[in-house]
Amino acid sequence: MRSLRSLRSLRSSRSLRDNERVEIAEHIEALRSHGGCLADAAALAGLEAAVPPCPPWRVKDLLRHTGYIHRWAARHLTEQPGQILDGPPEREILASGATDAELIGWFRAGHAALVSLLESADPGLRTATFMATAATPVGFWARRQAHETAIHRADADAALGVRTSYPVAFAVDGIDELITGFGNRGKYRPPGDADGLAVRAADTGGEWVVRSVDGRSVASREAAPDASCVVTGAASDLYLFLWNRHDSDVTVTGDARVLDTWRSAMRVRWE
Repeated sequence: MRSLRSLRSLRSSRSLRDNERVEIAEHIEALRSHGGCLADAAALAGLEAAVPPCPPWRVKDLLRHTGYIHRWAARHLTEQPGQILDGPPEREILASGATDAELIGWFRAGHAALVSLLESADPGLRTATFMATAATPVGFWARRQAHETAIHRADADAALGVRTSYPVAFAVDGIDELITGFGNRGKYRPPGDADGLAVRAADTGGEWVVRSVDGRSVASREAAPDASCVVTGAASDLYLFLWNRHDSDVTVTGDARVLDTWRSAMRVRWE
């Protein structure tokens, strides 16, 4: 899989349109690769294997959840609604889909259909999105589904006892989407007089900070030497850590309550 360009070049105002096209292609390739790896790991682990990062899920639940999300995302590309489409509660998703015997094939089919739709989509297509994390709706859905699938690929790998490792630039892109995308949508109130959570990718020099302003999260890409808590690690490790998938190989300094509060507020769920 090709490396994603640096976040700075992707957001260059001088050539945003060209860079957005490259970004879309690279996210689609990441979606294709991680979805295939997820299905392969699921087949090896077996449908009844536990998924340690997502108790009480088993592999069959992971496939049904992610397979539904792929189909839900695809509907936004085909139906082009003006607002985000509603979906059923998670419990209904986990009880639906294909039979167990057909489940892996059902997942692969939905994944392949989403990849195909994104590859053939008109760059000017207009459809609903729920975060301002890309210059176009197609770019948003390609990026969001690449990272949705990559993180759930880590869940499938965990069912095999394997820890996933990501290319540095892809992991940085995922950290950025989580912090500046989901982070800016949530409510984050650090405890007491604490001031801000800083995240630093040791292998790239990338830095982010999340603060609470008027009871809401405000995230940005900048150094924050005054932050009350600092999380440092390699980008791939930070990516898993911030998505609550792995707790080792990062260093936390300062007031750990700040991190605990943010991670609790940032548990992204379907419902």
